[in-house]
Amino acid sequence: HNLSTRQIQVGFGFLSREAGFEIAETHVAYDPSNTYGRALWVGLLNTLWVSALGIVAATILGTLIGVARLSSNWLVARLASVYVEFMRNIPLLLQLFVWYGLITELLPPVREAIAFGDLAFLSQRGLRYAWPQASPAWSATGWTLAGAVALAFAWHRLARRRQRATGAQWPVFWPSLALLVALPVAAWWAGGAPTALDVPQLGGFDFQGGRSLSPEFIALLVGLSTYTAAFIAEVVRGGIVSVPQGQAGAAMALGLNRVRRLGRVTMPQALRVIIPPLTSQYLNLTKNSSLAVAIGYPDLVAVANTTMNQTGQAIEAIAILMAVYLAISLAISLLMNGYAARVRLVER
Repeated sequence: HNLSTRQIQVGFGFLSREAGFEIAETHVAYDPSNTYGRALWVGLLNTLWVSALGIVAATILGTLIGVARLSSNWLVARLASVYVEFMRNIPLLLQLFVWYGLITELLPPVREAIAFGDLAFLSQRGLRYAWPQASPAWSATGWTLAGAVALAFAWHRLARRRQRATGAQWPVFWPSLALLVALPVAAWWAGGAPTALDVPQLGGFDFQGGRSLSPEFIALLVGLSTYTAAFIAEVVRGGIVSVPQGQAGAAMALGLNRVRRLGRVTMPQALRVIIPPLTSQYLNLTKNSSLAVAIGYPDLVAVANTTMNQTGQAIEAIAILMAVYLAISLAISLLMNGYAARVRLVER
């Protein structure tokens, strides 16, 4: 009764209506004449893109800092500790404002952009870089690369199965690297080996051509990665410390150097402790990406807010947001739980 009194429509029919607003960054074709459903899809892709890159960057940085905290070098260990304590105790929203301010205020204007040869330019408008011109050869190369990744993964599993059955170790790194390089290069060569690039050119008030990373995207990615890396570093450190010291001693007795001890003895056992809290950090990073609305990055929440303001369909828009974030969280949990099941210690 209240909804009808206020002439507020109920339902998801608004998704098929024309959106009528621009979205600054898109990974698929979009213009204001598209529907609200299309606009929300663009926002979802933006959220998934920054979250995926953030997870990769935070994992690499957090692992390095976590190992550094256990370093025998006093300076390295203390610097890693200072980083962890500093980043964990400053709110992420404030860090995003700082990164965005640094990019937009300290970087030069477009006409004085920092040039990396003729292929990339860094300015207050973000990073503009050269990109290969459209060609069937590049599509074939991309699909071939995906196939090479699958073959490398299959070879890795076959080598591990062979080692468990016979004790013989097959080389994994070099054959996998050969597959990942040789097959895409062969597809690129067979497609005519195109080398033409769409190079950015200064025209008017901004660069034209190439691809670009906006200041909002860069600030969000850096903020999410550096903030979450501090928590991942503690997770990694705790996992390494949980491995009994006798394991490292036994590895030393076998003549393994420090890198091999960490990669072949310590980390495989530490993963059983690391994965559960690491999953939580991945979920936190994905959900924290919704703070993008504060610095103007058009993620799912930003697009949903615009949709709500224009249509008044607040209940439906909030329901879509809840369903999407729930689905993403469950998908990440499912993948990480599957990986945890693979590396867990199986007792006889």
